[in-house]
Amino acid sequence: MKALGLCAFLALAGSCAAVLAADPQDPGYPPYVMDKKIHATNDLRGKKAPFLHVAKWVNGPAPHTKGKVVILDFWATWCPDCRRLTPELNRFKQKFGDDLVIIGISDESVKVIKKFLNDNTVDYRVASAPDKKMYNAVGVKGIPQVLVVSADGIVRWQGYADAKEDPLTDDKLALIIKTSKAAKSH
Repeated sequence: MKALGLCAFLALAGSCAAVLAADPQDPGYPPYVMDKKIHATNDLRGKKAPFLHVAKWVNGPAPHTKGKVVILDFWATWCPDCRRLTPELNRFKQKFGDDLVIIGISDESVKVIKKFLNDNTVDYRVASAPDKKMYNAVGVKGIPQVLVVSADGIVRWQGYADAKEDPLTDDKLALIIKTSKAAKSH
């Protein structure tokens, strides 16, 4: 309520978004940066993540996600920004280990994805979803579109991982994991 009052006071100065972003919806999680483009029609931050639906797991069985923080990466083999993000996702997987599950979701065929995986190192699970149910649930308008989902199924971060106004960093992931674990233990 204080933030809304202060927001009304600062509305003439145009500072409302910054004030609301400093007041996170759930204590302990990183605040949502409200004045960034998320390149999706559905802003899912603070909301339940869509049900995970894929047609085929390409490089192993479905990962165990219960009680874990999950990164969903909507990507494609032809996308230069997606390919540039892959080593960073590999690094996140290595750094956070079993506390983090990363899932790459492409709307391309299994054959196309397997060819990419044969030529590139991907240390996390990849799935084919040509029916685009997941893409449509998020409203993906640009890739790589990334969601970070806490163990309770709530989206805690959404957007482009390297967005200047709100990059997905080690510190943000560590905070999401720490807060998610603490909430799970209660």
